[in-house]
Amino acid sequence: MGAQHSKRTLDRDVLISYESACQLDPDLQTFDTAIQARTNHVINTLAVGVEVRSLSFDSLKDVTGCLLETNQEVVKIILNCKEDIWNNKELLDFVEQYFENSLQTLDFCTALEKCLKRACDSEFIIQLVLQQFEEEDGFGGKKYSKTIQELKNFKAAGDPFTEEFFQAFQSVYNQHLSMLEKLKIQKSKLDKKLKYLKVWRKVSNFVFAAAFASVLICSAVVAAMATPHLVAALVAAMSAAVGPVGKWIDSLWKDYQVALKEQKGIVSAMQVGTFVAIKDLDSIRVLVDRLEIEIESLLQNAEFALREEDAVKFGIEEIKKKLELFTRSIKDLGDQADRCSRDIRMARTVVLQRIIRKSV
Repeated sequence: MGAQHSKRTLDRDVLISYESACQLDPDLQTFDTAIQARTNHVINTLAVGVEVRSLSFDSLKDVTGCLLETNQEVVKIILNCKEDIWNNKELLDFVEQYFENSLQTLDFCTALEKCLKRACDSEFIIQLVLQQFEEEDGFGGKKYSKTIQELKNFKAAGDPFTEEFFQAFQSVYNQHLSMLEKLKIQKSKLDKKLKYLKVWRKVSNFVFAAAFASVLICSAVVAAMATPHLVAALVAAMSAAVGPVGKWIDSLWKDYQVALKEQKGIVSAMQVGTFVAIKDLDSIRVLVDRLEIEIESLLQNAEFALREEDAVKFGIEEIKKKLELFTRSIKDLGDQADRCSRDIRMARTVVLQRIIRKSV
């Protein structure tokens, strides 16, 4: 008795939910009205057949036609809303590309560290230049010979940033820009799918209405065939199916929503990681440009000092003024390179955690 009472309560709740949905959804109202009209027509037709204790071919055609027409409307709605999101190869391609981009960015950071090492070597040479100048200034013999030699060494070291470095920078930068645009489009698609998830709720109600109409029609057919003992069993079986079907469709809708949100979470994580990488690369480019300007200025001063001995003192004084800024620029760029590597690794970890959470 308790189980029957629970089942009746469940069926009543499903009906109440369906009635509420009809009041809120004009499309469902239209569908419900059409189903009621067709169902009433079939039952009335069967009632006429019952009076003469026979079922005409036209009566059976009305029954099958109503069922097929109702089910076809449900099929159309499901097909219009169908999206296979549990096997999303497009998202997998994005994830693979994201991790490939992040690896290439880490390779770029390694190349940047090599350039910084050369910049530090140049800084060390400048320190030697100043040290030699202090030792040679004011002494007899060939003036500033060691200072000039160290200046030549500094000039020979040249720009620590090679053409290959800038090509690598532009490559990873463009990859991140392209990825950010693709992720933006992908996120927009997922947002639209989430926005239209209410359609799935409508689908479940359409299916429920069709199933409920089928119960009534099948019951009427059995009644028309004058088999009372079978009517009770069939109606009970069909009624029992209505609730589970509604629950199954609702479960499918919820699974779809969860899957979409998980995918959006992964896309959002990649979007944030890509955006941060672009900002880090922007900062690196600014600091590299600044360091290159300072190196070029130091090289010009060194070249000026090498023209003749009388110019050495003036050139060294100019180099002294700019050394502190040069040293700080190297440190700032090194810090930014470390920050970029750290951000890339952290973003990779966040995306991986999202994927693992989705897979569990």
